Amino acid sequence: MVYLQYFHTPYGELILGESGGELCLCDWKYRKMRDQIDNRIQTGLQAEFKLEETEFLDEVKSQLNEYFAKERTTFDLPLLFVGSDFQKSVWEKLLTIPYGKTTSYLELSRILGDEKAIRAVATANGANAISIIVPCHRVIGSDGSLTGYAGGLNAKQKLLQLEGMNFGQQLELF
Repeated sequence: MVYLQYFHTPYGELILGESGGELCLCDWKYRKMRDQIDNRIQTGLQAEFKLEETEFLDEVKSQLNEYFAKERTTFDLPLLFVGSDFQKSVWEKLLTIPYGKTTSYLELSRILGDEKAIRAVATANGANAISIIVPCHRVIGSDGSLTGYAGGLNAKQKLLQLEGMNFGQQLELF
């Protein structure tokens, strides 16, 4: 079973999901790939979704609220990635992007060892089901431009601004 809760944030509505005491879903409720993400998680975990409050999801909401209040820069939650080995490798690398910093899809591809895999890296980044906590919002275009984001570019910009980034100048790459 994957236990779900809906969570209203200053940046949009999230769906939170827990399986076995691990976070497998923290994603934007109204994203284009909602059905694909949900199907991947249910199939990968061989589980059904059930709306139910849990202590673990309350802790997730607490840590997210601290982040939104600028009281938290890192998260301390067990994560459960559901995807291919390649996707998991991309999501693991996203966790290394520090709060208040960004990287580009190209640089992320280089870090993963294959500059030519930029499209595959971007696709894996877009398939991330644990938004904010696995900071896919910190990945931008090589020219410093904001590029696609499941929560919308407005949410991406606001999250980066929350982390102290100024869009009047080139974003600092880590």
